[in-house]
Amino acid sequence: MSKQSIAIINANVVNEGSINQRDVLIDSGRIKQINKQIKIDSKTEVIDAKGQYLLPGLIDDQVHFREPGLTHKGGILSESAAAVAGGVTSFMDMPNVNPPTVTRDLLSQKYKLAAGKAHANYAFYLGATNDNIEEIKNLKKGEACGVKVFMGASTGNMLVDNDNTLERIFSNSPVLIATHCEDTPLINKNLELMREQYQGLPIPVSEHPNIRSVEACYNSSSKAVSLAKKFGSKLHVLHLTTAKELSLFENKDHREKNITAEVCVHHLYFNDSDYDEFQQLIVCNPAIKTQSDQIALMEALNNRGLDIIATDHAPHTLEEKEKSYPDCPSGLPLVQHSLLILLEFFHQGQLTLETIAAKTSHNVAEIYGIKDRGFIREDYWADLVLVNLDSKTNVSQENILYECAWSPFEDKTFNSMINKTFINGQLVYDAGNILTKPAGIRIDFE
Repeated sequence: MSKQSIAIINANVVNEGSINQRDVLIDSGRIKQINKQIKIDSKTEVIDAKGQYLLPGLIDDQVHFREPGLTHKGGILSESAAAVAGGVTSFMDMPNVNPPTVTRDLLSQKYKLAAGKAHANYAFYLGATNDNIEEIKNLKKGEACGVKVFMGASTGNMLVDNDNTLERIFSNSPVLIATHCEDTPLINKNLELMREQYQGLPIPVSEHPNIRSVEACYNSSSKAVSLAKKFGSKLHVLHLTTAKELSLFENKDHREKNITAEVCVHHLYFNDSDYDEFQQLIVCNPAIKTQSDQIALMEALNNRGLDIIATDHAPHTLEEKEKSYPDCPSGLPLVQHSLLILLEFFHQGQLTLETIAAKTSHNVAEIYGIKDRGFIREDYWADLVLVNLDSKTNVSQENILYECAWSPFEDKTFNSMINKTFINGQLVYDAGNILTKPAGIRIDFE
C-alpha cells in the first residue's frame, strides 16, 4: 500500500451532519489531520479542492459482482473499477454466485479471489439455505458482513421458505441478517393470473410490479420484522419499494433500533411510468412501483424511516436483458452512477449532501459495525470522494466500465461530476481515469 502523504486543501468537507471548509492530510493510508489550515511539508502532494465537496466514500451494502461463476455478466475487477469511478469505496457482495456462497469454506475462497483484484474494499455475505443452519451458527465475527436470506424468489437452493428454518436463522445468527422480502407463492399465483388474462399473448413489462406486487412485498417484510422482534435479531431489510412497507419501520435514529431498512437508488429514480421507455432494462426484483411509492420512499429517507441507500447493482448482458418478459433476468447495473443520481436529488432540493453522506456511508458503517471507515475522521482510513457540483457528466458507451457494457443512463447528462476517489489513502480514480492497480482490502468489523 502507498505510503505517500496527500493534502486535500480548501475542500467543503461533508461529514456528520455539517459542511465545513477544511484541509485534510492523508498519511500511510489514513486521515492524519483535519483542520482549517494544515502545515504541509515538501514531500506531500497537494490537491486544491476549492469549490468542491469532499464526502466519505460510499459503502454499498448490496452488490452482485457475479464472481465466481457468472463472470460473463461482471467480475470483481470490472465492477469494482466501475464502483470507484462512481465514488463507491467499499462494497458488500451477495452470495448468489456459482457455486453459491453458503459455507464458511466458500466464503473464505471468495475472499482469496478478491485479494489483489478488487479496486474497492470488500466484504461478503454468507447465504442462508433451508439446510445450512450449522454454517450460520459457526460464523465468526468478521467472516461475513451478514447472513443473506432470500425470503422471496431466488435461484437454486437459496430460497428459504421453511418456517422452522427461518426461526432457527433468526434465533441463532451471530451477525446481522439481511433479507430480500417477496412472497414467492403469491408472485407465482399473480403470474398465472396474468398468463390467463393475456391468453398466450406476451405479458407487457409494465405488469411486473403487479405480479411482484405490493402485497407480495408486504407479506414477506412483515414476516421478517415479526421474526426479528420475536427473537431480538439484528435485521436489515434490503431494497424497500412500497409505501405500505414503511409502516413496519420506526422513524428514529438507526442507533436506537435493531431493525433497519434501506432503499436503492433506482427505486428512488424510476417509477412505473418508466417501463414504457426502458422496458426490460429496468426489470428488477423487487419491482419498481408507482410514483406515490417513490415519493413515500424519498420522504422516509428524509425522516429516518429508511436508514441506508444502496444499489443492488446486478449486471446482465444486454442479450439476456432483451429476452421477452417474463423470461428476461431481473437487475440492472448501477454502481458507477449511484452517487451522480443522488446528487441530482440534491440539485432538485430533495436530498441534502449531509443526508447523502449519512445514508450511503455513516449509517452503513454503524449498522454493520465496520471498523474505521464511513466517516471523515482523524485516524480513520482515507476512503474519500471529491465531487464537483458545477461540472456535468455525460454517460456514454465509451465511459461505462461495467463488463456488461450498458447502463439505463446511457446518453444522460448528470449535473455533477465525480472528480477523484481515494481508497486507503491512495488516489485511485481521477477525472475519468482509473489510476492504480486494485488497491481494495478486506473490510474489518468491530
